[in-house]
Amino acid sequence: MPADEAGVRLDRFLERLLPDVPRSRLFRLVRRGEVRVNSRRARPELRLQPGDNVRVPPLMHASADSPAAVRRPSRSLVEAVAGCIIAETRELLVINKPAGMAVHGGSGVSFGVIEALRTLRPDETLELVHRLDRDTSGVLLVARKRAALRELHALIREQCFDKRYLALLNGSWQLGQKVIDFPLRTDARVSGERTVRVDAGGKAAVSRFRPVEFFGKRATLLEVAIDTGRTHQIRVHAAHAGHAVAGDEKYGDADANALWRERGLKRMFLHASSISFEWPGGKAESFNAPLADDLRAVLDALSPMQAKGRLQ
Repeated sequence: MPADEAGVRLDRFLERLLPDVPRSRLFRLVRRGEVRVNSRRARPELRLQPGDNVRVPPLMHASADSPAAVRRPSRSLVEAVAGCIIAETRELLVINKPAGMAVHGGSGVSFGVIEALRTLRPDETLELVHRLDRDTSGVLLVARKRAALRELHALIREQCFDKRYLALLNGSWQLGQKVIDFPLRTDARVSGERTVRVDAGGKAAVSRFRPVEFFGKRATLLEVAIDTGRTHQIRVHAAHAGHAVAGDEKYGDADANALWRERGLKRMFLHASSISFEWPGGKAESFNAPLADDLRAVLDALSPMQAKGRLQ
């Protein structure tokens, strides 16, 4: 393996090595042990080292005219992602990801933001710095350099990454500024679908909730800062506190969601509003993504006559 690939995860290495192969297929190859590192089975998250020998089995590709052939992201996806770039630095691309768009291919989706960006900028080495759920909108960082990716991942591990979300929760939040510190397990299955739940045997997860605006008994808008980045963390912590995210089909309330649809909310109200951090050299960065028009319209439609006040 080339020295400049040192420290890269096996799944990322394979994605760059085989850009035409769907990510889901690459994961299957790794899980089945068909991809070997130094003649041994390996997990997707294994970080490669200089001199590692990676063996990949011969792969048969569908022909170009086959219905199963999906070689590149569609032009419409690439154009949509290009229109979502809200900032660009030497180290980063900053995306305001729309809800409903995956950050990468897999789980029934052939392509996502990262594949579209790599098609848009084939001469750059682009890597996701972090993830957002498909149904969550907002700030998404993409590294343009491997050195920047390593530095940002170190900041994330050291909890020096300030990520804030806006979430509209069901009901009137009466817990004040609340730190929810409950471990989460991500291996639970409900009807065959992976579901995250609070469990003492899970991984540490810390979310900090701060009320921003009250809408009577119907809903509360909160800012949520997360110290950890577990799958579905805010959604599960909010539901565990008795105030599920409005429109959340997995962890929310079906009756409440039906009412929200009548009020114009067609998706989950969870938005990654800002990310701030400081590079090791001391340079501070902060990126913000405004609420999408559909979420802003829901807030505007909530009767201001029932608002109980605003916390600054």
